[in-house]
Amino acid sequence: MPDDRAATMAAGRLSFNNITALAPMVRVGTLPMRLLALDYGADVVYCEELIDIKMAQCQRVVNDVLETVDFVAPDDRVMFRTCEREKGNVVFQMGTADPDRALAVARLVEKDVAAVDVNMGCPKEYSTKGGMGAALLSDPDKIEAILRTLVTGVSIPVTCKIRILPSLVETVSLVRRIERTGVAAVAVHGRFKDERPRHPVHCDYIQAVAQAVSIPVIANGGSLDHVKTNADIEEFRKATGASSVMLARAAMWNASLFRSQGALPLEKVMEDYLKYAIQYDNNAFNTKYCLCQMLRDKVESPLGKQVQAAQTNAEISEAYGLQEFYRQTREQLQARRDALQSGSQPERPVTDGDVTTMAVKFERREYPPQITPKMFLLEWSRKEKVEQPQYETVQRAQDRAFQSTVTVAQKKYRSSLWEKSKKFAEQAAAIVCLRVLGVPEGRIGEEDSGLVCKRKREGKVNGAAEEERSRKRHVNDDLQQTSEVAVVTNGDSHQEAPPPSQRESL
Repeated sequence: MPDDRAATMAAGRLSFNNITALAPMVRVGTLPMRLLALDYGADVVYCEELIDIKMAQCQRVVNDVLETVDFVAPDDRVMFRTCEREKGNVVFQMGTADPDRALAVARLVEKDVAAVDVNMGCPKEYSTKGGMGAALLSDPDKIEAILRTLVTGVSIPVTCKIRILPSLVETVSLVRRIERTGVAAVAVHGRFKDERPRHPVHCDYIQAVAQAVSIPVIANGGSLDHVKTNADIEEFRKATGASSVMLARAAMWNASLFRSQGALPLEKVMEDYLKYAIQYDNNAFNTKYCLCQMLRDKVESPLGKQVQAAQTNAEISEAYGLQEFYRQTREQLQARRDALQSGSQPERPVTDGDVTTMAVKFERREYPPQITPKMFLLEWSRKEKVEQPQYETVQRAQDRAFQSTVTVAQKKYRSSLWEKSKKFAEQAAAIVCLRVLGVPEGRIGEEDSGLVCKRKREGKVNGAAEEERSRKRHVNDDLQQTSEVAVVTNGDSHQEAPPPSQRESL
């Protein structure tokens, strides 16, 4: 098959003639795998099936740090992440049983993808129980309504992916009806709804469909018996008479199958995949799942066991000897975030509801090793005989960054910039409070305020231990004054070691 990526485009629109595609695969078709497949020679890549109800609740967010476009759910989960590299080649596949919802989702993503596809072939319960996936095959009227609504409602090509019906006549009849809706192509998985990958693919059904319609037909289902090498892709296309070929499991096991020069060693493929996962901050459990699929029967090898035991991308990187790549990438992303934040937000107090905010970051190098802003704020609170500072910290799922709010004298303070750790977020909140109050914060070169004694400033005691000692003295003072038990929610959280997922965060 010609390796001419430009041939997939026609007048600025994605063409499905004579292409090889990465099939939509749940938990596999995320951004790292799609980019990997494109690197190796795939012409078109499909994302995993994403359910319309969940996608319709998402907000489109430009992620300037990762240089991606993220579709973020109300709970801050990134449901779909894409980037400029794949914009002209990625097909967004949705699970839907409702024309209006399908259109809402398609319009949400249409500026960021090359085409939209409707899943009409998935036989799994999570898809069929809502009338989606293969359940649609028994409701051709609904199929037609969904596809016509999409074709007339968006500016990009619309396709669908089906399974074959119990008879050849029924299958051909359905695909002809689908063609009349105006779709750009139809992918045909050559198995019946109740068949699984272990069953042979029915090439004759795909061939009959290809002969019956004029739109491109994409053959799918050949990973078991037909496609073992890149050359086999063309043989499968010929055997089915289809315009194009879509690969699922064969590509999942080794995406370099798309290379016309021949497949690469699995170790190299896994390393390339992991680099993309690190670069685009892929969910660690998704990264681990995909690597385990590639390992297949080697999943119980020493490497496989190390991957399975890993809980973060940092730990997965260690298994593959990519610790330095991981470290450098995280530093680059953090530097990009810092530059974006410092350049976009002024360092002045702003009222956000009942919280006073400033765009400040905690820079460890600006303070003596034994001194922190939290220590100064604690000492100031003790001197002023107000309740000790209370810190409340949240973590953003989108990039796992942290933001803390400190309450002092019944007023709240917070940095508008997100930090790489819970500890740094609390320090940044303390800085905001101290600056708004006009209180010194302990930076190097700052005039001695007397808040922290000379012995502490010169480092003759451990700063963290002294902060804890000071906090306890403050609590004891409060107890003596009020004869009540003070409740400390987070006053000493700087001593806590963050879990692995938080240590990984930018």
